Amino acid sequence: MNFFRGVMGGQAAGPQPSGAETIQKLCDRVASSTLLEDRRDAVRALKSLSKKYRMEVGTQAMDHLINILQTDRSDSEIVGYALDTLYNIICNDEEEEQDESEDAVTPKPKQKAMPDENAQKQADDLGAQFTEKFIEDPEHVTLLLTCVSRLMDLLADSREIIRNDGLLLLQQLTKSNAAIQKIVAFENAFERLLDIITDEGSSDGGIVVEDCLLLLLNLLKNNSSNQNFFKEGSYIQRMKPWFEVGDDNAGWSAQKVTNLHLMLQLVRVLVSPVNSPGATASCQKAMFMCGLLQQLCTILMATGVPADILTETINTVSEVIRGSQVNQDYFASVNAPSNPPRPAIVVLLMSMVNERQPFVLRCAVLYCFQCFLYKNQKGQGEIVATLLPSTIDANSISAGQLLCGGLFSADSLSNWCAAVALAHALQENLTQKEQLLRVQLATSLGKPPVSLLQQCTNILSQGSKVQTRVGLLMLLCTWISNCPIAVTHFLHNQENVPFLTAQISENLGEDERLVQGLCALLLGICIYYNDNSLENYTKEKLKQLIEKRIGKENFVEKLGFITKHELYSRAAQKPQPVFPSPEQMLFDHEFTKLVKDLEGMITKAVHKSSEEEKKEEEVKKTLEQHDNIVTQYKELIREQDAEIQKLKEQVASVSTQNEQLQTTITQQVSQIQQHKDQYNILKLKLGKDSQSQSNSQGDISQVNGVQTEELTQLRDEVEELRKQNTLLQTQLGDKDSLINTLRSESGETDNTELLKELEVLRSQVQAQSTEISQLQTERQELQRRAEAATASETAASCDGTIDHAKLTELENRLAAQTTETERLKGELKSLSETRADLEQQLASATSSVAILQTEKSKLQTEVQESKKEQDDLLMLLADQDQKIHSLKQKLKDLGETVEDEDDLDARDQTDDDEEDDDDEDED
Repeated sequence: MNFFRGVMGGQAAGPQPSGAETIQKLCDRVASSTLLEDRRDAVRALKSLSKKYRMEVGTQAMDHLINILQTDRSDSEIVGYALDTLYNIICNDEEEEQDESEDAVTPKPKQKAMPDENAQKQADDLGAQFTEKFIEDPEHVTLLLTCVSRLMDLLADSREIIRNDGLLLLQQLTKSNAAIQKIVAFENAFERLLDIITDEGSSDGGIVVEDCLLLLLNLLKNNSSNQNFFKEGSYIQRMKPWFEVGDDNAGWSAQKVTNLHLMLQLVRVLVSPVNSPGATASCQKAMFMCGLLQQLCTILMATGVPADILTETINTVSEVIRGSQVNQDYFASVNAPSNPPRPAIVVLLMSMVNERQPFVLRCAVLYCFQCFLYKNQKGQGEIVATLLPSTIDANSISAGQLLCGGLFSADSLSNWCAAVALAHALQENLTQKEQLLRVQLATSLGKPPVSLLQQCTNILSQGSKVQTRVGLLMLLCTWISNCPIAVTHFLHNQENVPFLTAQISENLGEDERLVQGLCALLLGICIYYNDNSLENYTKEKLKQLIEKRIGKENFVEKLGFITKHELYSRAAQKPQPVFPSPEQMLFDHEFTKLVKDLEGMITKAVHKSSEEEKKEEEVKKTLEQHDNIVTQYKELIREQDAEIQKLKEQVASVSTQNEQLQTTITQQVSQIQQHKDQYNILKLKLGKDSQSQSNSQGDISQVNGVQTEELTQLRDEVEELRKQNTLLQTQLGDKDSLINTLRSESGETDNTELLKELEVLRSQVQAQSTEISQLQTERQELQRRAEAATASETAASCDGTIDHAKLTELENRLAAQTTETERLKGELKSLSETRADLEQQLASATSSVAILQTEKSKLQTEVQESKKEQDDLLMLLADQDQKIHSLKQKLKDLGETVEDEDDLDARDQTDDDEEDDDDEDED
């Protein structure tokens, strides 16, 4: 440390080392010191000498500084000193530190200084040389970029001086460098900077808040990636508290004005018209949803706000609402806190047409009005409506009244602003251009009212100031462009065309050239959008008039005066009207777009001959007819495609239902098969029992012949029941086949026969159930008669005619017969239950088939209706069949896929034939 005291301290004795020697010693210390503290002090000393001895530090210390960035990256303080030193030797600051040499202490005779230009050139050359030396190795640039994330830690440093120096360093690094801007933004810079602003008191904070806002502007301006990251991170919502000013707005400090001005600029960066439309729209939506726009409107209508803050707030609100229908509607609903309340638009327009207001404020109000009407046909209609006779309220001041007052006032700037504002109410809105023709003005007592269009031309012909005439000509050009009715109204005044031709043909001074160009543009619009409804002013007659009075070449030359004007290109750059002085306020941004579109078309229209006009009109009409035919054909195809798509959806729905029904039928078939197996088992058991009973039938018949006969009849009935069950199963199989056939034909075959067969099957099932009931009744009767016979035989044995052994055998046989009868009764009961289940399943299948039949009938009806509509359309298009055929060919040449109707019919016929053949094969 004694070394630094000797170097940096002022020793009285001994020769003092030169600057180059001191820098060499410091570089040696940076390269050889083992302690970080020594190296840090040496780099700090180099930083302090880097401006005074820029050449020496750059040539001797650059390599050592780069080495420090590589080896001591963990120490943010020494890295900061190294970066500051590199910045001082590479960059050319306009504010150079004053030389603190001995010359500042000892005055010398005045000498003539070198020219500032030479000094600046030498400094620029030196910076360029050191920059080239630094970027010779690409790793040096990469090294700088890797240090940025480390510098972000400075923003969280508890030492304010370190944090503030870090802010200043990041400001310099992020100027016009998109790569570093992205790195800093994605290192959580937005979160940290907004936290610092909040901790420092937002708009009431000090210079630190200003530094944070400047850094935010560097990160967001012209950087769409960072803007999207800022919006997606919900940082827009954190800006709302910045603009919550109190009711007492007296005594604004200069720092607060600066901070709030930067905050407003930050909002404008996010919604600037130069951004992509999608990004701007999303930011505008976010600002409305979080209440930021509402807060800005509160400042707009507040009292005591400084003039420059009010002006910037108006500009900010303008861009927040520009092109956003929701935001524009909200702004239209804002009222000023006056008695009675007035719309904010009216209050702002009052300032615009008041010549005592500051010029920048009037420009800001005009910009706000333009942004309110930008792509806002609803707002345009509301403004024009305030001029119509049916909506004028004598007890209140409307926007239309203020515009008319400004349009015809003695102040030329008010004339220009009102004319441009009214032109924006007509921009790309044919309806409002026609509505404005209804506006009537009372010029003086005792005289009839005149139209607004006529009054504008009257003032134009009176030779007022250039600014006034330019504004009126821009209004008239915007008004009658693309509006043949307005052109007819303008030409109906016999004085307008002679006035325009006289203005164009004269050789006037430099100041009048712009007026001549605008008059040529207005006359050209009258030619281009002329519908030839006035016999004296048709297109051809106006062109002949130009050729005789002006000359076509002279007319085109005068028309070119507009775009050649020096203020034209400035106004075409951006929508906001920014002018150095009121006298230079001549062009409107939207009007420059109109001139760009019309200049070439008017030039061509003037040079065209009458024959070319006629041919062009014929071609245009033919193309329009063809376009109409193509449009009708496309509409027809679109409708048919929609119908076909609807039918396909319905077919898909029916197919899904068919699949569900088929699944249900498959389950029912499986259940029927189970019942068939159970029935076969019962049948086998019944056969075995019948065979065993036949051996003892003879003995039983000897006992009671009547019982044997009844049992035989019972067996016959059971066999008949088995046959009927087999027949029923066969019929069920036929039904399944018919259902499968119906599904394969997709609803094309009539199901009437199937329904009839199902009815017959249902009748048979009912008859079978009746027979089963009769059989059960006969069994009961048989059992009763058998019991009676047993009783008679028992009575006979009591008489002693039959011996005891034979009676016992007869009783055993009778008991066995009774048991067999009970078993048969149980089997018949089980069979009846099985038959009932089968009948229920059959009913369910019948219901499913009925549903399918209903859906099929509905689909067939819709198909028939669609075919009928197609036939009707084909009959309507029969007269234009030849034209449609040629248009189809053109569409095919252009790559469009068009299928001929004959091909569709042939394919449908082939499909029908194939389906008929399939039906015949199945039969």
